Amino acid sequence: MKIKEYVVKYDPQNQFDVLVNTYQQIESAWGNSFDAGVLKGKRFKSIIVTGLGGSAISGDLMANFLGKELKVPYIVNRNYSLPAFANKNTLLIVSSYSGNTEETISVLTEGIEKGCSIVCATTGGKIGKIAEDNNIPCVKVMPGFQPRYSLGLSFFTLLKILQELKVIRKQDKFVKKITTMWKKKGVQFSKEDNKALEYAKELVGFIPVIYSAVDVTSAVGYRMKCQFNENAKLHAFHGIIPELNHNEIIGWESFLDKQFNAKLIMIMDKLYHTQITKRFEISASLINCEKIYLESSEDEFKLRLMDLIYLGDWITYYLALVRGYDPSEIENINILKEKLA
Repeated sequence: MKIKEYVVKYDPQNQFDVLVNTYQQIESAWGNSFDAGVLKGKRFKSIIVTGLGGSAISGDLMANFLGKELKVPYIVNRNYSLPAFANKNTLLIVSSYSGNTEETISVLTEGIEKGCSIVCATTGGKIGKIAEDNNIPCVKVMPGFQPRYSLGLSFFTLLKILQELKVIRKQDKFVKKITTMWKKKGVQFSKEDNKALEYAKELVGFIPVIYSAVDVTSAVGYRMKCQFNENAKLHAFHGIIPELNHNEIIGWESFLDKQFNAKLIMIMDKLYHTQITKRFEISASLINCEKIYLESSEDEFKLRLMDLIYLGDWITYYLALVRGYDPSEIENINILKEKLA
C-alpha cells in the first residue's frame, strides 16, 4: 500500500499530519510568553521537572540537550511526591499536557506546601486551576494533541521557561535551526520510500532492543522505546551504555532468536567518549542478532539530538501502520485510568 492508503485505513485521527507539522509546535511554544512574576531574577539551587509519560520525556531530553550548560542539580520526577531535598530554593516545573495527571497534581500540591518556586506548563485542567488560585506562573500550551504527539510544545516550552528565568543562555539560534530541520525532515519522511518507513518495515516481526549512551542520547533511546509501546503497540526495551556492559551484556550469552526475536537499534553520535564508542562496537560484536544503526549527520550536537528524536517518532508511527494498528489508540491506559478512578 501507499502511505496515504495506510493513513486512511489505520490513522483515523490523522497523526500523520501532526508529525509533518510538528515544527509548528516549536513556533507556538517559542512565541508563547508567561509572566514569571516573583521568580524573575531568582537564583535556584536545584531544578525538578515533574510529570509522566509524554509530559516527562521533555525533561529527560532537556538533560541531554543542555548537558554541562546546567550548573545546578537537575532531575526529572515521575512520582506522587517530591524528593526530600525540594525546598524554597528549588525550581519546580510542573509539566502536564492535560492538566489532570493525578501524580503531577499531587506533586504540585506538595510543592506549594514546601514553598518551592513553581512554574506550570499545561493546556489547563486541574493544574491550570490550582496555578490560577495560587498565583503560580503558568504557561498555557496549545491544546488538541495527544501528549506524546506534542513533544514540540512540551520541550520548547520547558526550554523557554529555563531561558526566561536565566537558568541557561539564550537558545534562539538553535530553536530556529531545529524548526527549519524538522520542517524539512517532515517533508522527507512523508514521501514514499523514505528511510523512516524503511526502518519500520525492517522491524516488522521483531522486538526492538534500543541502546543509547548515558547523558548524551539516553533520552532518545527511552523516547523511542516508549513510542514503540504507545504508537506501534509493541514491546520494546532500552539499555544505556556503559551501564549495560556491567550486567545486561551477560544476558545475551544465552540468547536464542526462537525465544526472543530481537533486533538491536544502536543510537550513535560522534560526541561520545572514545571508550563509549568502543563499548558500542564490542557490544555489537558480542550480540548475535540483526542490528540497525541510527546516527544523525547534522553538524551540531543539539540538532543531531533533535533529528534522532524526530526520526524515532516517524519510525514508530510507520511501524504502527505497517503492523495494522491505530497509532493513536491507548486502550489499556484508558482502562487503567477508569479503574483507578
